[in-house]
Amino acid sequence: MSKTNPGRFFEDYRLGEVIHHAVPRTVGAGERALYHALYPQRHALYSSDAFAQASGLAASPLDDMIAFHVVFGKTVPDISLNAVANLGYAEGRWLRPVWPGDTLRSQSEVIGLKQNSSGKSGVVWVRTQGFNQHGEAVLSYVRWVMVRKRDLDAPAPETVVPDLAKTVDAADLVVPDGLDFTTYDFAAAGEPHRWSDYAIGETIDHVDGVTVEEAEHMMATRLWQNTAKVHFDATVRPDGSRLIYGGHVISLARALSFNGLANAQMVVALNGGAHANPCTSGMTVRAWSEVLDRAETLAPGVGAVRLRLVATTGAPFALRDDDGKYLPEVLLDLDYWALVPM
Repeated sequence: MSKTNPGRFFEDYRLGEVIHHAVPRTVGAGERALYHALYPQRHALYSSDAFAQASGLAASPLDDMIAFHVVFGKTVPDISLNAVANLGYAEGRWLRPVWPGDTLRSQSEVIGLKQNSSGKSGVVWVRTQGFNQHGEAVLSYVRWVMVRKRDLDAPAPETVVPDLAKTVDAADLVVPDGLDFTTYDFAAAGEPHRWSDYAIGETIDHVDGVTVEEAEHMMATRLWQNTAKVHFDATVRPDGSRLIYGGHVISLARALSFNGLANAQMVVALNGGAHANPCTSGMTVRAWSEVLDRAETLAPGVGAVRLRLVATTGAPFALRDDDGKYLPEVLLDLDYWALVPM
């Protein structure tokens, strides 16, 4: 009897099943340093204890995407080890900051199943939660993945496609306790733009680009303990390339968005997202954003802006063709809420 884990296949999932993922992980300053080395990340709240303390927090928390990557990485051996593709996200919320020294664990509930017409694979929807050492939820999101079947003759499960919210309602955004932007230091943050300076429909070209290197994306994926074969094993994909982890592209785009969105300090919700086309080593990733909505919060001096973040290898502001399909150069289309000073 094999002691190794071959990963789950589509027919192994059961609706309503709760999966407790191994292995808990304590995160700290090392994750922050590596994250800031791998991505051109400069947002002040995650860079400076003094800036965070002036904003009402005890210290600088770990970057929101560090929490996402760690929680996500725990799920891979059980959810997407045999995935064809990670298809999308919805209903994501950051529920409390992650501090250096916190220990994170993940669990997922299967909330949807649908076999594809080919009979060779199916789509699995899971709601994943990340918890700290106190049992407090720090993050919750839904994602859906296309997973291969082991046995093509295995019967198809009853189709259940979950009804997911198109956006997280602004009233459901969680602002960290104590956050206060009434004395916000715009000079230290790097840009003067306030909540009221962002108009719905406005587009922002973030200008800079980053060429993805094989060593860097593989180091990042190992950092998050993501074991999906397509990211490491060049024999898995027909073209012999390693597929770059979609979260790596998310973090690159988020970091690039500093130029124009330096004051979008905290990501607090993930409304939706699609990895539109695969990213491989050698591509130069650029980013642009569109302002989709704005909302006030109850926290002093803190507003929320809903943003579309697009990572592309092409020109800014080009997203879909005349048939509504993503252009081949578009890598990521992400819809999220961020907290900004009023």
